[in-house]
Amino acid sequence: MEVALFVTCLTDTFFPRVGEAVVRVLRHFGCRVVFPDEQTCCGQPAFNSGFNDEAAALARRMIRVFGPYQCVVSPSASCTTMVKRHYPELFAADEQWRQRAEQLGRKTHEFATFLRDELHVDIAAHLKLPEPTTYHYPCHARHVYEVDDLHGWLAGDSSGDEHGARDVRDPEHPDLCCGFGGVFAVDLPEISAPMMLTKLNELAATKARLVICNEAGCALNLSGGAQRRGIPLRFKHMAECLAESLGLMEPQE
Repeated sequence: MEVALFVTCLTDTFFPRVGEAVVRVLRHFGCRVVFPDEQTCCGQPAFNSGFNDEAAALARRMIRVFGPYQCVVSPSASCTTMVKRHYPELFAADEQWRQRAEQLGRKTHEFATFLRDELHVDIAAHLKLPEPTTYHYPCHARHVYEVDDLHGWLAGDSSGDEHGARDVRDPEHPDLCCGFGGVFAVDLPEISAPMMLTKLNELAATKARLVICNEAGCALNLSGGAQRRGIPLRFKHMAECLAESLGLMEPQE
């Protein structure tokens, strides 16, 4: 299967190791991965700020760049949701572009759901978590996968078999927002910062030090907040953990 990697702005700029991990895992499971170097922002920041014309211009570029490929995979549920859910909204009055947007949306997948739904990979069976672990469930993932899916991928079968022995600790409110929200954190820091601190406190209360966070924006927000406050939490994308578990990358602390 040919897969085009849509790496996203934040992953490319701040978490390139996540992009590398996605490529290695997909290749491990038999995909031929290509990287269209004409790709740029999907337009989500403009869309969230109400600049629909500017967002539509970027959406057209995205459709032209990724349209020829069989499948598109991204490490970000947020950007995946932008393509699948909001692109058709942008072109509601333009039938031709709306159809092209819907076509791209049908073949665009978030990394973990692509493994599960298209490659039929049992993620829990391949994932190893050698230390107590907790997780952050990104808000935009609600349109792509459920919080119970994320818990299941990490914790495995709770019946006590070899995949159920790992120590995955649920935060008190697993679906609590971290307060990032893209431009929300910039426009309303007096609201965003307390939300972030509440989330960090819940993660720290689990006594786990490793946090699985499959969204670059959330990871930036939370890791920065943890560092400034001296909270000993480390953040990793599940793709990195999978690549390490499969022996495709050296473990990184």
